[in-house]
Amino acid sequence: MDDLLQEFIAETRETLEAIAGEIVAWESDPTDRARLDAIFRFVHTVKGSCGFLDLPRLARLSHAAEDVLAAVRDGKRTPDTALVDAVLGIVDRIGEIVEAIDAGATLDDSTEDSLIAALASDAKPKAAVAVVPMGRATSRSVRLNVDLLDRMMSGMSDMVLARNDLARRLRDGDADPQVEAALERLSLTVADMRDTVTRTRMQKVDALFSALPRMVRDTSAELGKSVNLVIDGADVELDREMIELMRDPLLHVIRNAIDHGIETPEARRAAGKPEAGRLIVSARQSGNQILIEISDDGRGIDLARIVAKAAEQKLHSATELAAMSDTAKLDLIFAPGLSSRDVVTATSGRGVGMDVVRANIEQIGGRIVLVNDPGRGLRIIARVPLTLSILTTLIVEVGTQRFALARQSVEEIVLVRGDQVRIETIGDAAAVLVRGRRMPLVALAGLFGLGSEPPPTLVIVSTREGDYALGVDTVIDTEELVVKPASPAIMATGVYAGMTLPDNGLPMLLLDAAGIATVAGLRFAPVVVNDAIEEVAAPGIPALLFDDLDGQRRAIALAVIDRVEPVPVDAIRRTAGAMRLTIGDAIIPVHAVGGFGDRTEIAMLRLTDGESEMAYAIAEAIEIVALPAEMAPARRGGTDAGAPIAGVVLIAGEQVEVVDPHALFAGEPVKIATPPLCLLQVDGSGWMETFLKPALEASGYRCVTALAVGETAAVALAMEDAPVSAAHAPVVTLRRSRVADGDDDPSVYRYDRPALIAAIAARRGL
Repeated sequence: MDDLLQEFIAETRETLEAIAGEIVAWESDPTDRARLDAIFRFVHTVKGSCGFLDLPRLARLSHAAEDVLAAVRDGKRTPDTALVDAVLGIVDRIGEIVEAIDAGATLDDSTEDSLIAALASDAKPKAAVAVVPMGRATSRSVRLNVDLLDRMMSGMSDMVLARNDLARRLRDGDADPQVEAALERLSLTVADMRDTVTRTRMQKVDALFSALPRMVRDTSAELGKSVNLVIDGADVELDREMIELMRDPLLHVIRNAIDHGIETPEARRAAGKPEAGRLIVSARQSGNQILIEISDDGRGIDLARIVAKAAEQKLHSATELAAMSDTAKLDLIFAPGLSSRDVVTATSGRGVGMDVVRANIEQIGGRIVLVNDPGRGLRIIARVPLTLSILTTLIVEVGTQRFALARQSVEEIVLVRGDQVRIETIGDAAAVLVRGRRMPLVALAGLFGLGSEPPPTLVIVSTREGDYALGVDTVIDTEELVVKPASPAIMATGVYAGMTLPDNGLPMLLLDAAGIATVAGLRFAPVVVNDAIEEVAAPGIPALLFDDLDGQRRAIALAVIDRVEPVPVDAIRRTAGAMRLTIGDAIIPVHAVGGFGDRTEIAMLRLTDGESEMAYAIAEAIEIVALPAEMAPARRGGTDAGAPIAGVVLIAGEQVEVVDPHALFAGEPVKIATPPLCLLQVDGSGWMETFLKPALEASGYRCVTALAVGETAAVALAMEDAPVSAAHAPVVTLRRSRVADGDDDPSVYRYDRPALIAAIAARRGL
C-alpha cells in the first residue's frame, strides 16, 4: 500500500473517536464554536485528502457533511438531535470505509445515499447507527511497533542490571575516584534513557475515555434514559497496552451503570432526583497505580435481591448466605452466571459480565472495589498498575531460595510474636490469628518441600476468593522488576505468574498468590467466629509499632507508610545540611533520632503524604496495632527526643510515643513527587541554565529548556530583551535592571528571588 495512503488511514483513525465525542458535546451546547470548528476541520481534511488519493466515496460523504456543518457555522442550520445523528452516521461510515481500505476488503455502498439524505433539513429522524470500533494510532509523528518498544524496554532493563552489578562490584573494592565519577555519569545517562523509553509506552487515558460520550449517549437513548457524563483526569498517563486491556471492562461497567443503576426519568422524579442521571468517570495516579473510578447517582445495588438470586441459582447455601457480611454479599455480583435481571435484554440479563470484568482486571495485576450506597448510587474503583512491563514486587526468602510477590496482592507483613499474632492448628489445617482475625496459613517452605519449621514471618495476601497468610522466613526488600513469562513447564505448576531478573542478575520466579491458594487446597467460605478476642472491636486507627534508634518504642499511623525496607547505611549521607538517602535515581530526606552504630544496613520507613516523600530510620518494625482512643498529648510539641511526638498511648500496658507525621513533614525538606514544570526560554547567554535553573529546582520546580513530546509547562520564563516563543503557558518576564520601567511593568528583577518565586506561583494559578 502507498505510504501516503497509510498515513491518511492512521491519521483518520487517530481522530475519529475523539470527533464522535466532540459531536455529542457540541449537541448539548450548540453555541460552542470551538467544537464546531474542530468537527468541520476533520471532515474538511478528509475531503481534501480524498481528492488526490482518489477515494470518491469518502469524498462524497465528507463533502456532504462539510456542506451541512458550513451551514451551521453560517447560522443557516440549527444543530438539533436529527442533524447530530446524521453527522454521526457519516463519521461512522467514514470509519467503516477507512477500515475496509486498510483490510483490502469491499464494502457495500447501498446505505450511503440514505446517510447523505438524512442531512437534509426536512429529513425524518433515523435510528442511531451502531458504532464501529476504530483502530488507534497515538502519535502523529512516528508510529512504532509495540514489539519494538518491548525490545527497547528489555534492552534498557539489561542495561540497568549491568549498571547495578558494576556499581556493586566497585563498592566492594577500592575503586578509583575517576572510575566512580565515570560510573555516576553513566548512571545518570542510563536513568534518563530508562525514563525516556518507559514514557514511549505511556499514553493519556483520554484514549480510553474518548469513546465514552458517544457510547453513553447511544446506550441511554436506547434505554429511554437521560444521563450526563462527567470525565475527569483524562490527562493521566497509562501504559498503552494497559489502556487496550482496560477498554472492554470499562465499557461493560459503564453499560451496567446506565442499565442497572440509573433509573428512568419517571422513577428518578418519584425518588426526588433530577430526571437526568449523573455518571462520573475519573482517573488519578496513586503511587505506582492508576485508580479508575466509575460512580453514578442511581439506585445502587439491592443486596437482598442479589442474595435471593444467589440462593435461587444455588451458588451458596442458605446458611452461608445468612452468615455473609454486606461486603461479601456485594461481591456476589462477580459470581459467574449471576444477574439481577429477570428478563434478558440486548444490554444485560445473561449473567455474563462482571465476573469477566474482575478476571480481566486481576489478570493485569489490578483489583476492583465496590462502594455501595443503596438508593443513592454505586462507586466502582479499579486499581491497575501503571505498566505491565514493570511490576512492584516484594522479595521474600524461604531457606536459600528467593521469590517475588506482586505488591498489589500484599495487605501487610507481620512477625509471629506475642498474643496478637499466633499460629494455631484446627484439625489437620494450619491457621493464624492476627489481632483477632483468623485466616488460613500456607507455609511456603512446606509447600515447596524446603522445610517444616513454623514460619517466623507472615505475609497477609489478598486474592479474589479471600485472604490468607503466606508463611516465609523473611522479607528482603521491595523492587520494581521487569516480569516475563516463564517456561510452560514452570507455569503449569499453577503457583508461578512469571519470572524476573533482579539487580543481582540471578533469575527469580514470581509467585501467583491465587494459584498458591488453589494448589494448597484452600477453600474460602463465610464463617461466624465467636472467639472472645474477635468480639472486641479495635478502637482507633491502625499504626506501625517499632523500636526507634534511641531505644524508645514508638508508633506511627500506617496510612502514612508507603513501605518498610532495609537500606545500606553507605547509601545515607549528610549533604547540604541534612541527611539524605540515595535509592536508585532518587534522593530522599532522612529523619533519624539516633546514630547507626556499626550497622551496615538499617530499616527505613518510606513515608508519603501523597505528594511528597521522606524516610524515617528505625531499629526494628514490631507489628501493626490499633491506636487507643485515649492519648496523652505531648508537651512543647514533643520534640525533645529528636522526633516530633503527638502524644503517648498505652499499648499492652506499655507507654508508646506516637510520632506526629504532620510535624514531621512540616519540619523537613521533602521531595515533591511531581514537581511543576518550568520552561526556560534561553537566550544563548547561559545565564538561565547556570544561575536560574538551580535556584528554581531548589524551590521545588523542574526546569527544562525544551518540552518533550506530550509535555506541558506550568509556566515559562524569558528575558525581557529576548523573543518569547509560543509555550502555551503563562510567561514570567525577567529584567536585568533592578528598577521597573514604570508601574505597569510586569517584569521581575532576575536576582529578586522571593519576587521571582511569588510571580511563578501566581502565574501557575492563571
